[in-house]
Amino acid sequence: MHHRTWDTPERQALRETTRRFTEREIVPNMAAWEEAGQLPLDLHRATADAGLLGIGFPEEAGGVGGTPIDALVVAEEMILAGGSSGLVASLFTHGIGLPHLVAAGDPEQIDRIARPVLAGERIVSLAITEPDAGSDVAGLRTRAERAGDHYVVTGSKLFITSATRADFLTTAVRTGGEGAGGISLLVIDRDSPGVEVSPPLKKMGWWCSDTGEIRFDRVRVPVADLVGPEDGGFGQIMQQFAAERLSLAVQAYATAQRCLDLTIRYARERETFGRPIATRQVVRHRLAEMARQTDVARTYTRAVIDRWQAGDDVIAEVAMAKNTAVFACDRVVDDAVQLHGGMGYMRETEVERHYRDARILGIGGGTNEIMTEVVSRLLLA
Repeated sequence: MHHRTWDTPERQALRETTRRFTEREIVPNMAAWEEAGQLPLDLHRATADAGLLGIGFPEEAGGVGGTPIDALVVAEEMILAGGSSGLVASLFTHGIGLPHLVAAGDPEQIDRIARPVLAGERIVSLAITEPDAGSDVAGLRTRAERAGDHYVVTGSKLFITSATRADFLTTAVRTGGEGAGGISLLVIDRDSPGVEVSPPLKKMGWWCSDTGEIRFDRVRVPVADLVGPEDGGFGQIMQQFAAERLSLAVQAYATAQRCLDLTIRYARERETFGRPIATRQVVRHRLAEMARQTDVARTYTRAVIDRWQAGDDVIAEVAMAKNTAVFACDRVVDDAVQLHGGMGYMRETEVERHYRDARILGIGGGTNEIMTEVVSRLLLA
């Protein structure tokens, strides 16, 4: 079953554009970017020139318009065409780094930050996670003390996507008291004195997506770089969490579908004892189960996204969609490697990369355990 909102003629055309771009500009370079540990800025510019980087952002902010579903369609199709969730995370970091700023609507911030980012000329990161505060956003410790027309920021952030390439850091800081009520968002210029970014952290997966640690040592940030109201940051962050979690769910089921497609192709080509392994019942049944789990994850996630876009209260359903898609992806990528046999363990085989990349999807944007806790609290409220 397919949701008609995802299959309009306009979105089919968007998929075709995305697929052609991915096959031409991304697939031939994936191995090199994985080894380099980052994406080149040229890719951001090329993606913007293709009309794909600013999807889902309003034209008045430098985007190309469209809805969040359009942006998800692009991410999904990039993975289906041979990209990866790591590539999506890095190339579209602005998908989590810019929405708060665009929603706040400050014209100067939009002109200075949003427009060059959406043109592929600059990179913005979202800096929330700390060594002692991941999913517990209300427990963050990075402090911003008001000093005249500046804030003085001291603290550290960890596991920040695109940190080592970022020009701007949308940073969650504590401007008030303890708990959720004292948090604000500041856009901090990477070149500000006192900002120190680590070399890229070495990770299990998402190799082409650079990740770093950031330290702020009495960094002076103009009050004009406050995003939204002071002490209003927690609400801003929570409003965007649904979008991030649903994006990860889409990446999960798209990764599962890509691995299913690759495994079906391999099973038809790979012969043992004189015939293709696709003729063997144990393989056929494994493929059927991979297809079932992938389709359930896709169908449910898309249904939740449609309700989210309609304005329904779907906090619990978002958490369930993320876990459903992540669990399906975990199973499917594992089966894909198994059915590829020894080749599935080789770095040259695409399913090996997806196997490594998939592991972060149940951690980022709220862990599987946190998603389950969200659901349980709402069920028992």
